[in-house]
Amino acid sequence: MTRALTLFVALFAVWLLLSGHFDATLMTYGALCCATVVALVTHLGILDIEALPVRLGFRALFYAPWLFKEIVLSNLSVARVILDPRLPIHPRILRVDASQKTNVGQVIYANSITLTPGTVTLDIREGKFLVHALTTDSAQGLLSGEMDRRVSRFEAGAEAEGL
Repeated sequence: MTRALTLFVALFAVWLLLSGHFDATLMTYGALCCATVVALVTHLGILDIEALPVRLGFRALFYAPWLFKEIVLSNLSVARVILDPRLPIHPRILRVDASQKTNVGQVIYANSITLTPGTVTLDIREGKFLVHALTTDSAQGLLSGEMDRRVSRFEAGAEAEGL
C-alpha cells in the first residue's frame, strides 16, 4: 500500500509540474488518471522494489548533481573530439566490473555509463559490463572506478538507512 501511495504522489507531482494547470477540474482529472495508472500497475503485479525503488529515497539528490556534472564534462570532451579536424577517436570495447549488490544498483550504474557521452553499456552479465568507449579519456575515466564507487555508495547508503 505504501508503494502504491508513493507512486500516486510521484505521478501526481510530475503531472502538476508538467501541466501547470491548478484549477479544480483539471487537477481532478489528473488525480483520476494517476489513480487509474496506480490501480492498473497494482493489478498487474508489477509494482515491486525494482519498479519503484523507494529505498533509494533522497540519496538520489546527492548522486544526480555529480552525474549531471559528468554528463556535461563528457559532452564537452566528445564535442571537442568531433570538432577536431583529425578526429582523434580511439574506440575500444572494455570489460568493467560492477560492485553493486542489487539489480537496481547495476542498472543505475549501466545507465549512468550510457548517459555519459562517449560510453555505451552493451551487455551486463554476472556483475561484468561490456562497454564501448569512444576515446582513451572516456575509457580511462571508466576504468578509474569512480562512477562504480559512487553508485555503490549510493546503493549501500540507502540500504544502511533502511529505505
